[in-house]
Amino acid sequence: MVSKTDDIPASVPNCNPVDFADEAGDGAQDSKETSKTHLKDSCGCGHSADTAMVNGDGAHERTEEEDSKQDGNSEADGGDESNEQEVIVIQDTGFTVKIQAPGTEPFDLQVSPQEMVQEIHQVLMDREDTCHRTCFSLQLDGNVLDNFAELKSIEGLQEGSLLKVVEEPYTVREARIHVRHIRDLLKSLDPSDSYNGVDCNSLSFLSIFTDGDLGDSDKRKKKGNELEQIDCTPPEHILPGSKDRPLVPLQPPNKDWKQPMQCLKVLTMSGWNPPPGNRKMHGDLMYLCMVTVEERHISVTASTRGFYLNQSTTYTFNPKPANPSFLSHSLVELLSQISPAFKKNFTALQKKRVQRHPFERIATPFQVYSWTAPQVDHAMDCVRAEDAYTSRLGYEEHIPGQTRDWNEELQTTRELPRKNLPERLLRERAIFKVHSDFAAAATRGAMAVIDGNVMAINPGEETRMQMFIWNNIFFSLGFDVRDHYRELGGDAAAHVAPTNDLNGVQAYGAVDVEGLYTLGTVVVDYRGYRVTAQSIIPGILEREQEQSVIYGSIDFGKTVVSHSKYLELLEKTSRPLKVQRHNVLNEKSESVELCSSVECKGIIGNDGRHYILDLLRTFPPDLNFLPVDGEELSPESRRQGFPRQHRHRLACLRQELIEAFVEHRYLLFMKMAALQLMQQKANKEAKANIHAITETAEAPSESSADTTQTQTTASDSPGATESNASAASQTATAGEGNSSQPATNGLVEPAATLNGECKSPLEGKELEESIPRLAQAKELAETLVAEDGSCIDPKSREVVLNACKAVGSISNTSFDIRFNPDIFSPGVRFPDDSADDIQKQKQLLKDAAAFLVSCQIPSLVKDCLDHSALPMDGATLTEALRQRGINIRYLGTVLEFVDKTPAKAQLEHFYRIGISELITRCAKHIFKTYLQAVELSALSAAVSHFLNCFLSSFPDAVAHLPPDELVSRRKSRKRRNRVPGGGDNTAWASLTPNELWKNIASEAKSYYHFTIQCESVDQVVEKYGFQKTTLLREISVKTGIQILIKEYNFDSRHKPAFTEEDILNIFPVVKHVNPKASDAFHFFQSGQAKVQQGFLKEGCELINEALNLFNNVYGAMHVEICACLRLLARLNYIMGDHAEALSNQQKAVLMSERVLGIEHPNTIQEYMHLALYCFANGQLSTALKLLYRARYLMLLVSGEDHPEMALLDSNIGLVLHGVMEYDLSLRFLENALTINTKYHGPRSLKVALSHHLVARVYESKAEFRSALQHEKEGYTIYKNQMGEAHEKTKESSEFLKYLTQQAVALQRTMNEIYKNGSNASITPLKFTAPSMASVLEQLNIINGIIFIPLSQKDLENLKAEVQRRQQLQELGKIEEPTEDRPLELEDKIPID
Repeated sequence: MVSKTDDIPASVPNCNPVDFADEAGDGAQDSKETSKTHLKDSCGCGHSADTAMVNGDGAHERTEEEDSKQDGNSEADGGDESNEQEVIVIQDTGFTVKIQAPGTEPFDLQVSPQEMVQEIHQVLMDREDTCHRTCFSLQLDGNVLDNFAELKSIEGLQEGSLLKVVEEPYTVREARIHVRHIRDLLKSLDPSDSYNGVDCNSLSFLSIFTDGDLGDSDKRKKKGNELEQIDCTPPEHILPGSKDRPLVPLQPPNKDWKQPMQCLKVLTMSGWNPPPGNRKMHGDLMYLCMVTVEERHISVTASTRGFYLNQSTTYTFNPKPANPSFLSHSLVELLSQISPAFKKNFTALQKKRVQRHPFERIATPFQVYSWTAPQVDHAMDCVRAEDAYTSRLGYEEHIPGQTRDWNEELQTTRELPRKNLPERLLRERAIFKVHSDFAAAATRGAMAVIDGNVMAINPGEETRMQMFIWNNIFFSLGFDVRDHYRELGGDAAAHVAPTNDLNGVQAYGAVDVEGLYTLGTVVVDYRGYRVTAQSIIPGILEREQEQSVIYGSIDFGKTVVSHSKYLELLEKTSRPLKVQRHNVLNEKSESVELCSSVECKGIIGNDGRHYILDLLRTFPPDLNFLPVDGEELSPESRRQGFPRQHRHRLACLRQELIEAFVEHRYLLFMKMAALQLMQQKANKEAKANIHAITETAEAPSESSADTTQTQTTASDSPGATESNASAASQTATAGEGNSSQPATNGLVEPAATLNGECKSPLEGKELEESIPRLAQAKELAETLVAEDGSCIDPKSREVVLNACKAVGSISNTSFDIRFNPDIFSPGVRFPDDSADDIQKQKQLLKDAAAFLVSCQIPSLVKDCLDHSALPMDGATLTEALRQRGINIRYLGTVLEFVDKTPAKAQLEHFYRIGISELITRCAKHIFKTYLQAVELSALSAAVSHFLNCFLSSFPDAVAHLPPDELVSRRKSRKRRNRVPGGGDNTAWASLTPNELWKNIASEAKSYYHFTIQCESVDQVVEKYGFQKTTLLREISVKTGIQILIKEYNFDSRHKPAFTEEDILNIFPVVKHVNPKASDAFHFFQSGQAKVQQGFLKEGCELINEALNLFNNVYGAMHVEICACLRLLARLNYIMGDHAEALSNQQKAVLMSERVLGIEHPNTIQEYMHLALYCFANGQLSTALKLLYRARYLMLLVSGEDHPEMALLDSNIGLVLHGVMEYDLSLRFLENALTINTKYHGPRSLKVALSHHLVARVYESKAEFRSALQHEKEGYTIYKNQMGEAHEKTKESSEFLKYLTQQAVALQRTMNEIYKNGSNASITPLKFTAPSMASVLEQLNIINGIIFIPLSQKDLENLKAEVQRRQQLQELGKIEEPTEDRPLELEDKIPID
């Protein structure tokens, strides 16, 4: 299914595609346009937020990216007012039109004035009764409507108008579109596209566990309440303690896929195409061959009037109409007359198709690949065959012109106006659409290049040096071809340069400076090769590079040129990207001014646009991995064994690190200024003190964190961490506590980056306590630094100057830290007069490197200890590192740090995931070079051999050389122009498991500086507690391997686990830019902030608005929409609207499966939330199925030993308790207790709650002694942690009393029976089966949901209030902001 926006090229102005909102039940909200002033569009940081919400839920919903940027200059206009975001809603009311199609009853359709006529076409092509029509026009009173006209521009179109569907004559193009559409309808339930990773299809299995759509609650209610029917026993491998990790359940069988209803055996283009001239003049457009289910072979002519049977056969051409010819305007009508089976099955198929949730069939914006697949039959498919050999993407048939000019499209969309919200939405949608199309085309091209299907533009050179152009995209291979990178590390540098460049493109793209252009860039790793795909600067191919570069250097700084226009444009990016303007010397030793690194080149294209390319050094170098003679790093770095030798000299710091470092320095700056002011106030006459303080501040010991010892101990003892946190919150400017911190360079960032941990001499609790009036001084410090840097009096100016010096600011009158990216670049020379500057910059780089090691790594570990970061697999671990600005090359350092942490036992899960990530990454590096030597015909044999060496216990894995199915008589002569990797060599076959594991260990040592003492996979599994399936998943996902889904016997010592038949495919791994929906994102953040402040209703409105805007920009499917839906569902649930919560969460699960993958940690969490809402809705058996699914995925992805498993098992145990399956329930709850005790410590409140849950089940079983024992444990913890008076302690002691009474009563009864035998008088005991309400209450507690009690009346009022608001808005009454304004940014510190 292609989404509706697909057939509109990004360059068509004012197109407003809608997503499937109408069917998805979102109504026509999409037309709501919201406008907002004073929010600068530029978001100054380019890190991918596709990952933003990985660990986000409840307690840690704050993992949003540090993206909400506000330009520091908006404060100038009009005091406070300017800081607020005004929300003006332009509401266009929808209206209903009647549609009359041939042969059907007229039906009503809800439309909105902004929609285009095109979108009504799309709806009709998707509706069950009109889906077979593609070639028609819509007419109003006999006038044909223009496809690209907006409905509001059409005269006479109003509520109740009748639109007629009129069949139009076909053209060749229309006939092809029709065949393609019918093919899509026939394939609509077929999952093969999802397995093969084409057309942005991906898998989803939710509907199997929910039996279709969760919305149909009427039929649920009947099933839900009869508890007896529920079969609660999970399959054996899901039970706690099971060691079995089967793969097959990952893709449960879907009955729709198993026996797809066959409507037609074959549909292909005929060999008689194209029609000869005399037939063309009779209106023949093309010929089709078909075989019906009844085995009837027919030949069909597509003519201008429609489709009819002709008399041709396979070998004789007779184009005359058959008798009868069944002329029909659509193929479906024709086939329905000829084949009864077609008629019956096609109707059934369409019923099923429209019953599926729209989210199961909408295309995703970027392709998601599945690493497992069943054996799928390869069916005949003419459309697929045709697509394989054209350079166009399937839906581009609709776009006028031949191939797309990608560069023109990418740059034109950037130039669209962006003054108000509707314009910005249109622009962002166009940018996003063109980027996702470009990524798809680039991926296809890169694969074609490596598979040898594209002719090189320099065919005479050796294969590594070749470059390619396909579909207006330029492709180059990641090798050091002309010794370009010789001094920087050769091929290793050439391999990493494209990803660095991509990060640069993302960063500049996010700053979004008007007039500065970057190239469309996609990096594709496929079959061991790295391919960079770039859009082409107009005119670049006609000239030599030397002539066209007018800014920067083409030889790493030997010759350098500059250009005033580029300086002016780059100056605008200098603050958000923290790049300092600086001078370098050219070959004539003249000083040249730059505002970027030297290798960043400026080229003016033939289109007159200013392009920058080669952005690989946008961010400053990482000195921990760049040993420089004569330079000594700060003590924190040295203590950890830095600097270390790295493969290449392109190691640079991540943007997130730069942001965090600057933020950290800013707090330091504020503190210093404040302290000095205190001193001044305290004793105006004794100035000596000030000097004393300034001296300490300037002393070198101030480098970012001196007292590493205090801080490592701090991270373990709970007391210390609390004091740190409070220190951090006090440093936030007066006003909103931690919710909006004073911003660096006018950027607002979440508190997360600031783990008040880095205690430098001027930080820490002692100072705060010794100076009670610090907060007031802070306010003073803020008033000091005026807009233009002219301070109120010389004394204050001196204060600011001292503080600036101490933190390394480049300005003396205000806080401003920037980096010079050329420091330590080989071959770059600086003028003598800037020596001081350079020295300062070097120190700043050393401080930043030290900050990473001494602050960011400990803070990551601390977050894992207090469970605010919970990585579950390699991808989420990588994400957690990158969010804190830690590069993956530090993985070894992080693991060593964990190893030395006293609380290592509580970090076992983190350590295990880290080691597994390290090992699979080393294996990936080796696999890359291994694959380059394999020729195409031996690919599956080579991949299976590698996996055997990596994972199979079989000691002498021997490669099966493919028996040459096609041995030619004469050895073919060596051809000169081979595809990459076309060597006839079988060197790969000699790899042994022993050798591979030696290589992995040495790779770990040389790349990550980490020692793995293991010689085989079994030793590793034994030592670190891995599961082989987990390792298999990690390596497959990282390298793009797709394997057959079946049970693999890894542990057999007699035969290898994999054969070449098990390797189904090898996919590309694609990296690309992620364009952002900035306005939507601001709404989302404001909504989150509102929710955290307790304004649920306002929060809910803002999040709903964000959802509309996200849909407007991204279409229906996107990671950020998924986060939005999850939060909405949670709010609906808390506000008591369970049905709505269920509907939103169902969408979130489907979207997570489709966009992130069916076993992504995020998907697992979504499944858990959905289970909770199902339970609350009384759908118990569904809730259990969902929880079992989540547990299975969790076991596969990270194994049983993980803190999140405790939460999952508590959920399962509670639901089982609710359905009175006590023994099963105990297995899960006791497992949860064990895991909680291990990861939270035996004295944690979580453990107390676990004890209480176990005690409740024992009580239901009437085993009071065990119940008492557990409840006592819980009581002790509550008493020690919370004190006697706390309600939790009281509740627990009440429960203890009750249990004791029950136990005594039971004992009495037993004695009675013993004494009097069978005629004893027994008082009946009260056995309590838990009420659903009490189970739900406990479920809410463990899932971190606190209810705000709302009566029915409150809910009614709330709904009425929302409706009143909407009506007012429709009348345009509310122009001024609503009463509580979203998230006021408390940032009044002007920065020059």
